[in-house]
Amino acid sequence: MGLFLDANIAEKFMIKGVLKMPFKFLGQDVWITDSILSMCLICLILIVFAIICSVYIKKAKLVPVGFQNFIEMVVELIDNMVQGTLGDNAIRFRNYIGTIFVFILLANLSGLIGLRAPTADYGVTLPLGVFTFIIIQFQGFKNNGINNLLDLFKPTPLLFPINIIGEVTTPITLSLRLFANLLSGVIIMGLWYGMIPLLFRLGLPTFLHAYCDLFSGCIQAYVFSMLTMVYVSQKL
Repeated sequence: MGLFLDANIAEKFMIKGVLKMPFKFLGQDVWITDSILSMCLICLILIVFAIICSVYIKKAKLVPVGFQNFIEMVVELIDNMVQGTLGDNAIRFRNYIGTIFVFILLANLSGLIGLRAPTADYGVTLPLGVFTFIIIQFQGFKNNGINNLLDLFKPTPLLFPINIIGEVTTPITLSLRLFANLLSGVIIMGLWYGMIPLLFRLGLPTFLHAYCDLFSGCIQAYVFSMLTMVYVSQKL
């Protein structure tokens, strides 16, 4: 049988249900998958981290030390990233950009601790793309009014079909780029652990994890955030 017909290997990178049976919701079968559990864990970590940061900031010292130093460093990095693209409008979008950047980064890196990366599930990346698309269009109508639609006929009305396709496909391209890059890493690691003898699973996969999870994960989090800012900047 072909490589991809081996159920034991395919199981290494497929989305799996955590419970044996789905539960009913509005008449539909709903599965609790490993991607959902990973995403919930990441959200919980972010919430706890935000609470801890809030406590520290309320007791902030003029000269930062320890954990306060780390908090200010993270905030400054995100502020500089947003400022570099959105300029004077950065303060309006830094909370959203910072949130999706940190969430996607942690989701991409979750494979390093044995979790399935939620961003390797299109059911996670598509809502991120759709929500970003809504923000982009909202800013377009807020800042340009009806011109946001009239721009679709520029530089010539003949390009309207191409322009409308370019607008509508924004959430699809955003979500597919993130999803495909992360899924490829999950498949590569799944094939490695599924095909290679146990002896060679120790040490050697470190280099694959360094690229598939660490390097690619950081790059894709940055790319998604940067493209979001570029699209928003065009509407501003």
